[in-house]
Amino acid sequence: MANVFRSAKSGSDWSENELLAYNITVQRQSAIDFFGRELNLASRPNAGQESAIDDLAKSILEVTDFDEPGTILRTHYDIPYAICGDRRAARADISLVHLSSVILLVVQEDKTTINPAEADPEPQVIAGAIATFQHNNRKRAFLDLPTLDMMTIPCITMVGTRPFFYQVPVTSQLSNSVITGQYPLQPTFVRYCAPPSRRRASEGMELPDYRCISLQYYNAFRDLAKTSWTKFIDGWY
Repeated sequence: MANVFRSAKSGSDWSENELLAYNITVQRQSAIDFFGRELNLASRPNAGQESAIDDLAKSILEVTDFDEPGTILRTHYDIPYAICGDRRAARADISLVHLSSVILLVVQEDKTTINPAEADPEPQVIAGAIATFQHNNRKRAFLDLPTLDMMTIPCITMVGTRPFFYQVPVTSQLSNSVITGQYPLQPTFVRYCAPPSRRRASEGMELPDYRCISLQYYNAFRDLAKTSWTKFIDGWY
């Protein structure tokens, strides 16, 4: 919506308003449609348990080999970005960082079960993807590599112990619209996928059957994510 109010906000303050303001739509897809191939492959948090979910998410990424040689998993990583003519930061609960300082993956935890005043993690992780696009292109420019007009940033949100997987396509047009605080004429469609929901929303990877399925999704997403980030670390070697 072109008439939605826009202001300079940190990534942690993004909500549905910012998705509307920058013409971003999130669409759920089936596992087959999302991954493009056949999958072959802490319980609900309370106050004070945010770090436990961060630890769980980081451990899962390690177990499923996201942190390949030449990368490091960082926690509570601030990604500076420009928005509405100002400078803010998107804080990723976990990020996978290449040795070149290029960011490959952003993970955001749902904190509404800990603090109801906190924002939905979905707009926050999309803000993190836009910040990642700006950050990675700054790194490329610094080393006299050509900047990219588009990067598909792999992202994960954690709602309790339930993962949601995203492919966020960030273009120069979207980034420039955020920088200048304008409504982009070209819409952005974000795809996401998640393991089948349990009967109770609070149930997740503490249950063996759900954990088994979730790890299959992680393994499939790892391959998809590597395909995406290989394109924006091209030229570093």
